[in-house]
Amino acid sequence: MRLILLGPPGAGKGTQAQRLVQKYGIVQLSTGEMLRAAVAAETPVGLQAKDIMASGALVPDEIVIGIISDRLDQPDMKNGFILDGFPRTVPQAAALDELLKKKHIRLDAVIELRVNESALLDRVETRVAEMRARGEEVRIDDTPEVLSKRLASYRSMTEPLIHYYSERRKLATVDGMMTIEQVTREIYRILSAVGAVEPRAAVPARKARGAARKTARPVGKKVAKTGKKAVKTAPKAAKPASKGAKKVGKKAGRKAGSPAKGRGTGKAKKAAKKTVRKAAKKGHEKAS
Repeated sequence: MRLILLGPPGAGKGTQAQRLVQKYGIVQLSTGEMLRAAVAAETPVGLQAKDIMASGALVPDEIVIGIISDRLDQPDMKNGFILDGFPRTVPQAAALDELLKKKHIRLDAVIELRVNESALLDRVETRVAEMRARGEEVRIDDTPEVLSKRLASYRSMTEPLIHYYSERRKLATVDGMMTIEQVTREIYRILSAVGAVEPRAAVPARKARGAARKTARPVGKKVAKTGKKAVKTAPKAAKPASKGAKKVGKKAGRKAGSPAKGRGTGKAKKAAKKTVRKAAKKGHEKAS
């Protein structure tokens, strides 16, 4: 995942960047931190930047691009990155495009957090008033006056990047005035839509279907086995009952028929039949 977050000061870029870092294990690249790290490590590009920074002058774009190039070659960049504070101008964006092209790195998306500047100024004024009421020290760069200057600088230098990336079909805009959670969810949705991350909802669905199939198979087998046992058991239980009934019936028949033997009377035959039926009935009852 390779992203650029755009938006004026106070839009919430830092908050959203940290959430993406924690969720996806990517690296947040800050040009200021990269410059300081390169100077401390005394890399060739860092040594060039050291004297310029010491004089208080702005570091040229080519040096910043060189530092970014070195940083992209580090092993921790395999999962991706978020660029924070760069590019700030259209020439910087064009130079970054060339660098990424040389390294065969694809930029997934540029997400703009669009906010209402008047609302931002109101937030800062409220925050400063609350801090002063509590007796807390207010930073000199955290006042409505400083924010107004930074917003003016953003409009003149960085806002043209919105058109630049929109023409290249890389731009996605999010309403930065929503709650932090809502902005985060919208960013996740955009990342899934552009293919920067795998949609999370599809994975549990596949697992659920697999689990359902696994659960269904054993149940079917058990039912089939139980049915077979029932079929096998039923005849076995019935056979002894019928045999017992037949034996009792035969014995009763013989007993009933012996006195009438040779007389040929109808009464004797009827009595014999009754006795047989009774004996058979008793045999069935005993068997059950």
